[in-house]
Amino acid sequence: MKDLDKNISLIWRSKNNKDDLKTIYKLANFCRKNKRNLILSNNVKLALKLKLNGAYISAHNKDYRFNSYKFRKNFKLIGSAHNIIEVNIKKAQKIDEIFISPIFKYKNKSPLGIHRIKYFFEDNSYKKIALGGINKKNINLLCLIKFSGFAGISLFKKKAPKNGALF
Repeated sequence: MKDLDKNISLIWRSKNNKDDLKTIYKLANFCRKNKRNLILSNNVKLALKLKLNGAYISAHNKDYRFNSYKFRKNFKLIGSAHNIIEVNIKKAQKIDEIFISPIFKYKNKSPLGIHRIKYFFEDNSYKKIALGGINKKNINLLCLIKFSGFAGISLFKKKAPKNGALF
């Protein structure tokens, strides 16, 4: 992780329902020391308590309670949306940046496609980040349609060595 560009933010997203506070605390300290942004998934209250850089609100989270919290100056709310209805929910949640997914064909998911997402660009009240099916071949198309950024797991993921060590 130390080798990643400083502009790359990390999102901690727990697969189970409860957050592992010990791991999140260690990761937060690592990110502070290495000047990285850490964003916590679906737990705005804990993200504020740990003084993280923001919170990620998933497409399935339709809650509006966190709009009553007082945020620090550099605290960001980011979210994801897979269709127009979810984009409107994220706008009502006052999300700063929205991951719009999938843009390109990815596994069995049907892509939104570059031409179908024209609606997303009419509103400039939030930043748009492309997600889903992004690779080295189609990344130049994102520049043409003015996304604020892009995210991808498989684009940045290195294949693990045969002995199983990741680092």
